[in-house]
Amino acid sequence: MTQQELADKTGVTRQTIVAIENEKYFPTLELAFRIALVFNTPLEEVFSFQIEDEPKKN
Repeated sequence: MTQQELADKTGVTRQTIVAIENEKYFPTLELAFRIALVFNTPLEEVFSFQIEDEPKKN
């Protein structure tokens, strides 16, 4: 699937898809769900989130 096809299916611009791929933009929750739905894949398999500098537990 091209970036343009994904953009068309999710209602955003190709530039938005490029920015997400390059980690320059984090999608809204709604857009993240739309992208996951396009690929028929659970959200957590498409996107992940890790808190940086999380305090260590004793």
